[in-house]
Amino acid sequence: MRRVAVKIAYLGDNFAGSQFQPGLRTVEGDVISDVMKISDISEDEMNIKCASRTDKGVNALGNVVVFSTAFDDNFVLLKALNAVSSSIYYRSIASVDTDFNPRYANERIYRYVLPAKGIDLDLAKECASLFEGEHDFAGFCRNDGRPTVINMRSVKIDKKDDVLVIEFRSEHFLWNMIRRIVSAISSVGRNESKMDDAERALNGEAVSFGLARADALTLADVVYENVNFITPAADILSRRAEEERFMLALRTAFFDSL
Repeated sequence: MRRVAVKIAYLGDNFAGSQFQPGLRTVEGDVISDVMKISDISEDEMNIKCASRTDKGVNALGNVVVFSTAFDDNFVLLKALNAVSSSIYYRSIASVDTDFNPRYANERIYRYVLPAKGIDLDLAKECASLFEGEHDFAGFCRNDGRPTVINMRSVKIDKKDDVLVIEFRSEHFLWNMIRRIVSAISSVGRNESKMDDAERALNGEAVSFGLARADALTLADVVYENVNFITPAADILSRRAEEERFMLALRTAFFDSL
């Protein structure tokens, strides 16, 4: 048995969140099921650990799960997992030490997609810059007992066609933190709130901007300085993606015709 770290992608609307919950479909639950389908291993032996918790509806392109396996070949393991999985894409893999904890990442990258219509881009960018650097984000999270002082390395906004892509980079984030910040940026950008309102909230005053929808948020990547993830060339993963695109096109055509 050895330990591997695997980067996974999934659409959040398929799951009730990433963490295992009895009686509900979760990302961890599906990973456990997939690994057990391809190998004779118990859940305890697998000892799965996940890098980042994602709420119900939140997507991922690069979350990381770590587990034990008897497979010797990393690429064979990836192919086997993608062959049995229905909603998780196993994208890349690395061998790691037995004491590797995926929670201790060097950086996490999230992206939020926001409709650009009605938003003043310059105001939105100015508001986003308020959240860069070290701040106490107690007013922009759902309190779960963890320290609320975070060093936000960057908040960048790019306009692409009719949407704004807001990218957040930090070592870690708090529960609902990004969705609350996005609501503040959107509110200021639409002139529904003042820049001063966001500043006051960041300074500890009770100012609420609401909670942005979950399904527009994606965990883009989890970065480790000393872990070398390897992505195989064209394989079953690309074929699965093509099938999903075809089914999405069919569904889109159906609803467009109503």
